[in-house]
Amino acid sequence: MTATNPVANLQTLIRCPSVTPAEGGALSALDAMLSPLGFTVDKVMATEAGTPDVENLYARIGNDGPHLMFAGHTDVVPVGDEAAWTHPPFAAEIAGGEMFGRGAVDMKGGIACFVAAVARHIEKHGAPKGSISFLITGDEEGPSINGTTKLLQWAAERGEHWDACVVGEPTNPDALGDMIKIGRRGSLSGKITVHGVQGHAAYPHLADNPVRGLLQLTTALMDPPFDTGTESFQASNLEVTTVDVGNPATNVIPAKATASFNIRFNDTWTADTLRAEIISRLDAAAAEGALRPGRDAVRYEIVWADRPSHVFLTRNNALIASLSSAVESVTGKAPKLSTTGGTSDARFIKDYCPVVEFGLVGQTMHMVDERVAVADLETLTVIYETFIERWFENAGA
Repeated sequence: MTATNPVANLQTLIRCPSVTPAEGGALSALDAMLSPLGFTVDKVMATEAGTPDVENLYARIGNDGPHLMFAGHTDVVPVGDEAAWTHPPFAAEIAGGEMFGRGAVDMKGGIACFVAAVARHIEKHGAPKGSISFLITGDEEGPSINGTTKLLQWAAERGEHWDACVVGEPTNPDALGDMIKIGRRGSLSGKITVHGVQGHAAYPHLADNPVRGLLQLTTALMDPPFDTGTESFQASNLEVTTVDVGNPATNVIPAKATASFNIRFNDTWTADTLRAEIISRLDAAAAEGALRPGRDAVRYEIVWADRPSHVFLTRNNALIASLSSAVESVTGKAPKLSTTGGTSDARFIKDYCPVVEFGLVGQTMHMVDERVAVADLETLTVIYETFIERWFENAGA
């Protein structure tokens, strides 16, 4: 079976220029790898007004439980300055023991290795003692509207249900075996607008400068800290990410000032309780300080970004123990169980089944000369193959 070779699998996938939202041939290539193994493959086009149409893929082998899902994405970020690449970004060239190409680690490499692991498992043992599925999106690097969420809904409506999932994101900071992600912090964003009165900078008594109020409000958001962290999560952290008055003139006091913020939060909070806390801080700060002595309280409004990401923590021994022991048996080191980093599509999958993340080393993801050590492809494939065997044993297949 040619699909047993992760290096060849990855070269095939990298050579498909699947920059979000283009399919680029990557899902067709994956179909060609999985169908000969006995998978039933469906391609699902998802649409929504105002967003690009996205093609996704769902493949399954087996009709019984337990049911293991592997999730990931074939879409990649743009290459940037192609002339700055040492090797063409879609050539999948190998040099110095590394394969170069956009998506090498984020995350076509993880997909290539899991396909190889499943192919080897089938070659050695026949069909799995249960079911294995691939849930692959083309919208992870984009708005994440027509990707995993729509594909999960499509599959669930057809009676699919899963007992566990591994997402093949590049979770390891330095070397294979460093880290398994067993949860993610939540993410909430908003935009504050403070209203003032425009006027001449030389006549401040005739104006109200909204920048003064904005500084008061943003300070209240960042201090004091929201919490000190929990057993499984680091402290919640808010960052002001943009400040703008839209004012090109240095002698004009602006009429309004805006600031955007994002907070990554732990399991002390929900999106609703966090919104309430933020509004409480803003209201208190607005009431305490007028833009100028003797003036009214600061006038502000806040608009919340759509679709916050919710915090989650996976507690499933069959899944975590099977993967941890597989990593340790292959690499010789026990992986750290972590909830650090940004968001991933695991935030959607957690509503359907227990989910963890484990993949390649992510040091070069999204960079010029994104690349992966060829040796790591084989090692990850062995880890995945070992995990598949152990998970079905622990899940009672």
